[in-house]
Amino acid sequence: MADSTGFLKYERAMPPRRPVDVRILDWKDVYLSRQSGEDAVYPVAALRQQAARCMDCGIPFCHHGCPLGNLIPEWNDLARRDDWREAIERLHATNNFPEFTGKLCPAPCEGSCVLNLQDSPVTIKQIEWEIVDQAFERGFVEPQAPAERTGRKVAVVGSGPAGLAAAQQLTRAGHDVTVYERADRVGGLLRYGIPEFKMEKSVLDRRLDQMRAEGTRFVTGVEVGGSGEGDLSAEQLRGEHDAVVLAGGATVGRDLPVPGRELAGIHLAMEFLPFGNRQALGELDDPPISAKGLDVVIIGGGDTGADCLGTSHRQGARSVTQLEIMPAPPDKRAEGNPWPTYPMIMRISSAHEEGGERLYSVNTERFLGDDDGHVRALLIHEVRRVEGRFEKVEGTERELPAQLVLLAMGFTGAQREGLVETLGLELDARGNVARDGEFMATVPGVFVAGDAGRGQSLIVWAIAEGRAAAGAVDAYLTGSSMLPRPVTPTAVALR
Repeated sequence: MADSTGFLKYERAMPPRRPVDVRILDWKDVYLSRQSGEDAVYPVAALRQQAARCMDCGIPFCHHGCPLGNLIPEWNDLARRDDWREAIERLHATNNFPEFTGKLCPAPCEGSCVLNLQDSPVTIKQIEWEIVDQAFERGFVEPQAPAERTGRKVAVVGSGPAGLAAAQQLTRAGHDVTVYERADRVGGLLRYGIPEFKMEKSVLDRRLDQMRAEGTRFVTGVEVGGSGEGDLSAEQLRGEHDAVVLAGGATVGRDLPVPGRELAGIHLAMEFLPFGNRQALGELDDPPISAKGLDVVIIGGGDTGADCLGTSHRQGARSVTQLEIMPAPPDKRAEGNPWPTYPMIMRISSAHEEGGERLYSVNTERFLGDDDGHVRALLIHEVRRVEGRFEKVEGTERELPAQLVLLAMGFTGAQREGLVETLGLELDARGNVARDGEFMATVPGVFVAGDAGRGQSLIVWAIAEGRAAAGAVDAYLTGSSMLPRPVTPTAVALR
């Protein structure tokens, strides 16, 4: 640690977001960036000061907060010293895609930073993001093709963060890797689930270019386990590959089966968000599901709900209300949520800055429709928690106008129909694909990485699982492996 008093001299500071009245007119990243000629707003010198705040703790709790085991104090100091080449080497040593986590991870590392005892953690995400951007700009990110090929063929089903991490690791180990994606373009939720204003797709595409140059093969528009024309059957999948990695995610959305659910205008979040992304990319002028001119209600207070909120703003919603059955979280850590666990506190995302109302401790009793069978309102009421259960507060019923309702209440597990069923894979009690300590499913040679086996989780866990599963696959194919395995299938977040 070259600057032992950096945390005393510099306050935590983040780069400014673009003004709300400007950014809701387009789909670009909410943050100002050097790529758009705005270096003077948040120059590299300011970032290096933020990196100097790292205390290089004797016990770096940020390591324990991150399932990837990122070498955070090391690359913080390298960034402070303007040594971007060595910094990206340290960053890539544990994370295939730091640009994804730098943009999208909720940063459990910052929650466990020692400076978070004073509610002022090091801006770890921002430093990570700067390192990888500097590395790409300076040409430090190059393809790493294997020196030798093993001749073994591996199929990766799903091109989200877990599948991409597993594919890159296995390709670099010398295997012939093919990634299958049922959508028309590679990326999974990174492509069509994460809005453009949170991560521009050029960030994804530049990494995919590196993977293609290394030898990873991508096949899109193919339903693996399907029976349609152009699809790949389970028998073909197994017959043409020596090992299979299932990384299709937990794609089954949690529904809300209350009276009126059959009305038109009520959609799962992942029915809505892909159209918004296609609109942002110029692929759609008039999406079939749009918030334009409507009163929108989003049920669910998490990140997916915030994505729906920001998308609705950009589509021109008349009003947006976000509902959450849980009470509003506190502004500071509550008893039972001590440092260094992840702080369960009130968070204001960029989408919340842009408008809309957030209602807590409310439940939807029924959906109300008009004469044409379209939703017109929700009948909601307040709730209170009694002995671990939610109880209705009598006399609090009211109607909330809505012509578009988006269900963003999370996911219930992997899709059972299709590949999981035809392969004969067993599920665990939570509806995830069952696997052993080596990430292998109940069928030999089939491995499971990411949300498909873990359940709905964070992008940093998906990448960690993809890396760890790749190590297990490599050992299965060759008898041993030098690929890192940062997590086990049963590993959990710091608690």
